[in-house]
Amino acid sequence: MNNTINFYKYHGAGNDFVMVDNRIPAPSDFSTPDLIAHLCHRNFGIGADGFILLENDDVADFKMRYFNADGNEGSMCGNGGRCIVAFANDLGIISSEGSFSATDGYHQFKVFDNNEYAISLKNVDKVEVRSNAYFIHTGSPHWVEFVDDLNGFDVHNKGKKIRLNPMFGKGGTNVNFLVDAPTGLEIATFERGVEAETLACGTGVTAAAMAYYISKGWQVDKFEVSIKAKGGLLHVSFRPKHDSKIPTFSDVWLTGPAVQVFKGEISI
Repeated sequence: MNNTINFYKYHGAGNDFVMVDNRIPAPSDFSTPDLIAHLCHRNFGIGADGFILLENDDVADFKMRYFNADGNEGSMCGNGGRCIVAFANDLGIISSEGSFSATDGYHQFKVFDNNEYAISLKNVDKVEVRSNAYFIHTGSPHWVEFVDDLNGFDVHNKGKKIRLNPMFGKGGTNVNFLVDAPTGLEIATFERGVEAETLACGTGVTAAAMAYYISKGWQVDKFEVSIKAKGGLLHVSFRPKHDSKIPTFSDVWLTGPAVQVFKGEISI
């Protein structure tokens, strides 16, 4: 590997990522978790919630490889997916619509004006309903729990306790606290891999939208909702299917802002 890495920093509703163009003919090996953790460290590195490589793909416009801030390769990241579309758009390698591959398969994307980007997420065929919470896998696992208010709510400690619950197995889960307020839905997320609260989580907002839909007992052909994360507003749409007691979801889309913060180089 070269001693210097050229990188780009993006954020989607405050969820921030280090991006590297790692296409052939000169890809670099980023398989060392310690290196990625160092790059994501907010005191000793660039600082980010995650690290993303843009690589060539034989079928899609490009491939996304996502790593958590702890250095380990992660599951699908919704805001990371939107940010890498913004990155590809800034590099001039995509048109206004297309597809990319990720760890959970292929995703469609759409590029809009005003730094807005949409990506499709996987269909959700199963939802576990608890007394005041829902467990939903939207490319990454999410526990969605309804709470009365987020003001003064201890997202970190309460989220960490749930994230490490043995019932989720070795991988654990992301944890989302959702408020159904008169002014609209609000969410806070404790994200695994970051092991802290993040300002937004795309797959978490998507899971929260599904939990909200189920909680209302609605039955519509297509559902759209906006949810306010601490870093900004994200929009989710999907088509529910009511063949069983708990609906399933297809044609799932996540839309929101994604912008480049800065670019630079760092020695390793």
